[in-house]
Amino acid sequence: MIRAARMLLLAFLLFFALPLGAHALVQWHERDWSANWRTADWSSTGTLPAADAHPEAMVRIYAARVGRWRGIFAVHTWLVVKEQGAGAYERYDKVGWGSPIRRNGYAPDGRWYGNEPEIVFEATGDAATALIPKLRAAVASYPYREYGDYHVWPGPNSNTFIAHVVRQVPEIAVALPPTAIGKDFPVAGDWIALAPSRTGLSLSLGGYAGVTLAWVEGIEVNLLGAVAGLDIRQPGIKLPGFGRIGI
Repeated sequence: MIRAARMLLLAFLLFFALPLGAHALVQWHERDWSANWRTADWSSTGTLPAADAHPEAMVRIYAARVGRWRGIFAVHTWLVVKEQGAGAYERYDKVGWGSPIRRNGYAPDGRWYGNEPEIVFEATGDAATALIPKLRAAVASYPYREYGDYHVWPGPNSNTFIAHVVRQVPEIAVALPPTAIGKDFPVAGDWIALAPSRTGLSLSLGGYAGVTLAWVEGIEVNLLGAVAGLDIRQPGIKLPGFGRIGI
């Protein structure tokens, strides 16, 4: 019993405490934590082509580090769609202030608290056209969309929202970043459910702890929102704070 406890403690130190501490040091030296909500840069990165100059349909899921010290641990994710021939993009976020499901509250490819976004998923042309109606239905079906429904930790939050959208549209079959804290919150309240990619199963104890075993997500262990694991499909490791490291 004592040996097992020691092994668990060692695993916690190696796979959770150590990576978070190391990432905190990296962030301390690389980031400016003085920017608040009012002074942060929310402008477009200019990486998306002008909508009227790009007639094809487009779908993208973005992720960017959250503000200030919370960026050590987590990213914020959002959805962008553009129908064929549309003259503008549409962006959907779940936020904790104002209208809980925010539509076009920010530039579609905008910075989040000054942090550059990364593309998690993208589709263009006919593939995007087929996805967009399903994505709109998934957004509309999200149950935690009222005032007071947002909880930073363990969820439901912005990443819970995008995980729900991904789960409702299995054609996407993408793994959200391991730093998308809240993605493992059980929207339906079930302890056992399909993983967001629908290629395996997730066990979640209210978002506070859990395990995911799936082809797309790989092996993920969630402890208090922090995720460590292995990516099997595209070999790599997942570490709290750092996220996915690999091919």
